[in-house]
Amino acid sequence: MSTDSSSADAVRLIGDIGGTNARFALLRGSCGPMLSAHTLATADFADLGAAVQAYLARVGQPAPLEAAIAIANPVEGDQLRMTNSRWVFSIEATRQQLGLRRLVMLNDWEAMALAAPALSGDDLEPIGAGVAVDTAPRALIGPGTGLGVSALVRSREGEWVPIAGEGGHVTLAPGCEREADILRMLWREYRHVSAERLVSGMGLVNLYQAIARLGARPEEPLTPAEICERGLAASDAACEEALARFCSWLGNVAGNLALTLGARGGVYIGGGIVPRLGDYFARSGFREAFEAKGRFHDYLARIPTYVIRAPQPALVGAAMALGVHPA
Repeated sequence: MSTDSSSADAVRLIGDIGGTNARFALLRGSCGPMLSAHTLATADFADLGAAVQAYLARVGQPAPLEAAIAIANPVEGDQLRMTNSRWVFSIEATRQQLGLRRLVMLNDWEAMALAAPALSGDDLEPIGAGVAVDTAPRALIGPGTGLGVSALVRSREGEWVPIAGEGGHVTLAPGCEREADILRMLWREYRHVSAERLVSGMGLVNLYQAIARLGARPEEPLTPAEICERGLAASDAACEEALARFCSWLGNVAGNLALTLGARGGVYIGGGIVPRLGDYFARSGFREAFEAKGRFHDYLARIPTYVIRAPQPALVGAAMALGVHPA
């Protein structure tokens, strides 16, 4: 494979780094398919450079000259310290370590926003009604290890501009007395209860524990996946309520985001949890909570919400940050 970034067959590296998984792939040319996609465990490596080297060794390829990496973290300055991982590294030192001519680092949900215009058909599952206004802002939100949030807006010249933010760390508000009781339990441990504290993988655990304590039930050391499994099977009352509250609180936060942005272009839901819930999510209280904004109920009822079903949207966005449109 050629590593000349100026040639038609140039090979580029793209990545999507979360608190749990590090996903990588290669691209050839300006519009080819993703090649050699692999997922590694973030915790298995000391930092980005070590993970990339392990990936390249696994696929038997030298480092290309260009790379774009989407990461679940703010990208501010050269030094990155991940919120939900022990990784700490310098962007420039990593570029030099890997022998890259160019290394583009971007927030993972900025990458998701870049990918949004390319999603269509089976890539998106509508949840509820609503019709998108093509030129209006779009909002993106996704619970995984943490809670990712971003937006996509049109410039005056008509191009789409991604907006990276840290909306997962906004203060969470209750929508009913039961949710207020759950928050009171969390306030005993956390000075600030953000949306991410309850609408994420760690959030499912926090919800389960708070609900069990409120009901004076014994707690088990369950993982987010186990809570989802028991909740979907309705085999554990605390897990069942935790999953239901998770979906409703996601709707609450997504509705706030849509109002803040005027996201009449639609709200896109990604992350590692919701796409695995299958039909349950469409039947959940998500959409009702999304629209439950008093006088602005009708405004939100007109906004479509979608679950992203595309397999690797953040990798698509990373590719687009390099000016490549993967097939």
